[in-house]
Amino acid sequence: MTGTSIEAPHERALALLGGQPDDATLRRYLHGLPGVDAVGLEARAADLGTRSIKTTSKAWALDTIVKLIDLTTLEGADTPGKVRSLTAKALAPDPGDRQTPRTAAVCVYGDMVGIAVESLGAAHGDPDDGLVAVAAVATAFPSGRASLEIKLADTRDAVAAGADEIDMVIDRGAFLSGRYGQVFDEIVAVKDACRRADGTSASLKVILETGELMSYDNVRRASWLSILAGGDFIKTSTGKVAPAATLPVTLLMLEVVRDWHTATGGRIGVKPAGGIRTSKDAIKYLVTVAETVGEDWLQPHLFRFGASSLLNDVLLQRQKLRTGHYSGPDYVTID
Repeated sequence: MTGTSIEAPHERALALLGGQPDDATLRRYLHGLPGVDAVGLEARAADLGTRSIKTTSKAWALDTIVKLIDLTTLEGADTPGKVRSLTAKALAPDPGDRQTPRTAAVCVYGDMVGIAVESLGAAHGDPDDGLVAVAAVATAFPSGRASLEIKLADTRDAVAAGADEIDMVIDRGAFLSGRYGQVFDEIVAVKDACRRADGTSASLKVILETGELMSYDNVRRASWLSILAGGDFIKTSTGKVAPAATLPVTLLMLEVVRDWHTATGGRIGVKPAGGIRTSKDAIKYLVTVAETVGEDWLQPHLFRFGASSLLNDVLLQRQKLRTGHYSGPDYVTID
């Protein structure tokens, strides 16, 4: 994740489009995608959500969830002390159990990146190697309402401060107005702004804000558009708009990623964010990933949970498995 090489929109994307990514070409491609069968999608998601896992797999599942969490604080009242506490929790989620894995990343506002990097110290790095990455929200998060110049400056500042990953928001107004070329060009420009002096690039997560897209068809189109423009991840939500992540929407995005992989061989990550609070719910997402794109996707460079409270429940469940009891709420269980 931390050493992604920068490249222009891939030739494979242009080949799929059959032309340059202007409004007309993108509209023809995106509106030529098959319509989403909403009833079928929700039925598949509901079925996957009822799948159980063996008791012997629960410890693995809980540890996997921890390894895939972007531990997040995105509040106006964030302070350096709060960010230091967040990084300490990412490094040692359960101080009483040193076998607990680290989280994949901490996710903060751009002005807090330097604090996070300094706090992580030698443990800052690629989560695939057991280290902790720093993700920064950018591009006038969460609204995306700013000029392109401001969005790019926001991105460059975060990368210069040491961000390994940039979580950008698309311009939903432009997308819903059919100005697909503008959205495409902004993603391309932000990805270029992720470039480092050594030629590598911070990984780019593209937030669709699916709660504002109004239809599954639009979620599918926005997912394809973001991948075609060069996003490394597609992410459901900022966590500031309801509904945030849902299982049907995440399933739909995973199906797009699967279809992209089939068509091009490329691998794109998916990040559901917002509203996933319990281990029981998170396991539903693990099952959905495994059944849709395969267990290979259950690693930090291909799947993340954007969460602030999920980790607490996972730790309670780990304690329960280890000791046979815990002091958490009775309703939080894994069936």
